[in-house]
Amino acid sequence: MDPCCGPRDPRRYDAVFDSVFAAGVARRYARRGLRAPERRIVDFLLGAGVAGASVLEVGGGIGEIQLELLKRGAARAVNLELSAGYEEDAMRLAEAAGVAHRLERRVGVDLAQTPDEVEAADVVILHRVVCCYPDYEALLGAAAEHALRTLVFSHPPANPLSRLFIGVMNSTIRASGRSFRGFIHPPGAMVEVLRSRGLEPVYRWSSPVWRVVGARRRI
Repeated sequence: MDPCCGPRDPRRYDAVFDSVFAAGVARRYARRGLRAPERRIVDFLLGAGVAGASVLEVGGGIGEIQLELLKRGAARAVNLELSAGYEEDAMRLAEAAGVAHRLERRVGVDLAQTPDEVEAADVVILHRVVCCYPDYEALLGAAAEHALRTLVFSHPPANPLSRLFIGVMNSTIRASGRSFRGFIHPPGAMVEVLRSRGLEPVYRWSSPVWRVVGARRRI
């Protein structure tokens, strides 16, 4: 693990996912709604059932997935974020959607490092998050242990093009003096983390840029 981007250096996220980045994501969502990976995640969760469900999203950004689930019957949602840059836009969007009273946003809580600080939820989501975290086993393991019914996560494909993109991105960020790094983790090993915690993958979706895996708790 690169020590500059380990879990003990949370400031690396603030330097990349700042308020300027968040504002751009919020504007796009306001104009165009969910993108394809987010739509697939929401569709999978709606099919699994979200009426009255509690939702925990790790690194949900401006919270567009949470907003869509809350509008469609989820009871409440908690978002964990390591960057404070999203909060203003996230709360503005939640208030506009009329769901702010059912949403809790917590900044600075690392689920992999302090799992006992977070309550379990019916639904757990990690979208575009595992590739930003060096220890996928710790993060996915903690997330799986918090998923009472369903977990869904996304990751970039482990192919030469993705590795090239991440490598160039990391080199650019390193040259700027920031400590954030992106990661391509082994897809099969990530799925095995879920299985080892009692979740069975039942849904997969692929695009050139993202893979989505949905899993349900084994009975």
